[in-house]
Amino acid sequence: MKIRAACSGVLAAAAGIAIGELFAALVVPAAGPVVGVGGVIIDATPTPVKEWAVRTFGTNDKPLLLTGIAAGLVVFAAVVGVLGQRRRVFGLAGAALLGLAGAAAAASRPAAGPLDGLPSLLGGAVAAGALLLLLRTLAPSGSAVVAGAVADDAVIEDAVVDSAVVDGGAGRPARLLDRRGFIGTAAIIGAGAAVAGGGAAALHAAGRNAADRSREAVRLPAPTSAAPPLPAGLDPGFVTTNRDFYRVDTALTVPRVDVSSWRLRIKGMVGRPLELSFDDLLRRPLIERDITLNCVSNEVGGPYVGTARWLGVSLADLLREVRPAAGADQLVARSVDGMTIGTPLSVVLDGRDAMLCVGMNGEPLPLDHGFPVRMLTPGLYGYAGACKWVTELELTTFDAYDAYWVQRGWAARGPVKTASRIDRPLPFARPAAGTVHVAGVAWAQGRGVASVEVQVDDGPWQAATLLPAPTNDTWVQWRLDWAATPGSHLLRVRATDKTGAVQTADRVTPFPDGATGWHSVTVTAV
Repeated sequence: MKIRAACSGVLAAAAGIAIGELFAALVVPAAGPVVGVGGVIIDATPTPVKEWAVRTFGTNDKPLLLTGIAAGLVVFAAVVGVLGQRRRVFGLAGAALLGLAGAAAAASRPAAGPLDGLPSLLGGAVAAGALLLLLRTLAPSGSAVVAGAVADDAVIEDAVVDSAVVDGGAGRPARLLDRRGFIGTAAIIGAGAAVAGGGAAALHAAGRNAADRSREAVRLPAPTSAAPPLPAGLDPGFVTTNRDFYRVDTALTVPRVDVSSWRLRIKGMVGRPLELSFDDLLRRPLIERDITLNCVSNEVGGPYVGTARWLGVSLADLLREVRPAAGADQLVARSVDGMTIGTPLSVVLDGRDAMLCVGMNGEPLPLDHGFPVRMLTPGLYGYAGACKWVTELELTTFDAYDAYWVQRGWAARGPVKTASRIDRPLPFARPAAGTVHVAGVAWAQGRGVASVEVQVDDGPWQAATLLPAPTNDTWVQWRLDWAATPGSHLLRVRATDKTGAVQTADRVTPFPDGATGWHSVTVTAV
């Protein structure tokens, strides 16, 4: 009996969540119960745990989180079903808690609207009703009247009594529901959940398809200021393909934005607020630049860095038009999903090519990378200057407002630190003894890389050959031919920027303002 009660709880919860997701897909697509709860969990997760998840799972952290949420819901719903079989009030309380938790989560999101809690509340109500229907088919505790006879704690193998229809103990026969009744009720509720869930999935897929079509319809103008051709002699991989470019963000589902409805609002401490459509943005002079972008979560030697050719509007030109007020020192960018990124205003206006990007490597921004518009600030980690899916810019002060990551302990300003990485040979490789080609990348955006050195074991540092780099805002590729002797060897790399500062050997974790230390790999020459 407990198994049936547990299954009743799980099935009722599934029906409620499916209905909630369907209603959300119809009315407020971003306010689905599961995504709302997932967003709250992400926000509440301690920074060390987030860093571990990014380091361990990369972009798979979000599917794993959703899987964990689903598993937790199954356990919770099963417990509610068992408790509800004993006392109906426990089942109703569990269903109510499910709905209220989802509604509170949705309402707490930064971009929440007045209707965002409704899908979860509706789902909770459906879950409660479905649970009552299922529990009615299970054997009641206590006495019941069956064909004029009294039975204490009666459990009939092929027929059970619904005490709710006993006529006040008058001795009249009660309605009997056999196991087929439970199976039939469960089948109807399960089918309804499947239909609702399938409908929600179809509506979300339609939304994704509409966003895809919106992106495919975009025709990017030629830049007014084009990037020069890449220097000759670069190794393959200098430019990271859109498919291979790293993605680190908090979005459980990638926002899908139709360019026809997208608007950018610039407000706050400005003399002239401004609102632009996507077409307005494309009609402005566009600049094209090769820029390296990396995530503050990148460990020493990590993969969360890439270089692309970006197309966009000069952010400094836009801000000069709105006339920043005296005292404004922070530019807060807001995403369509409510994410906030705080950037020092002085950095945006200091002459670097900060931009609102509309293109990446010759095509409109991919959905994963911020379509239709993202912000990019050379020389800053992404958390401090590269808001994706941006829809609002507010000029304010650092004293008045802490952006999302600053609220969680990260540094308010995020200048990129000098770093270098060995890409060949791979860790634990077994190259043939003799000449081994060692190669990698180094970066010090804004300052540029002056030199790269490689150390074998504890020997002297050897100068690597730098390949040409188009600007100081990109990484530089380097090479070294190493005369490898048989045996195990430790290779280290360090870079020196054009100010003369040597990359520090002190090994620190990414939190709170970026990792430092020399990257090393162990190889065995055979």
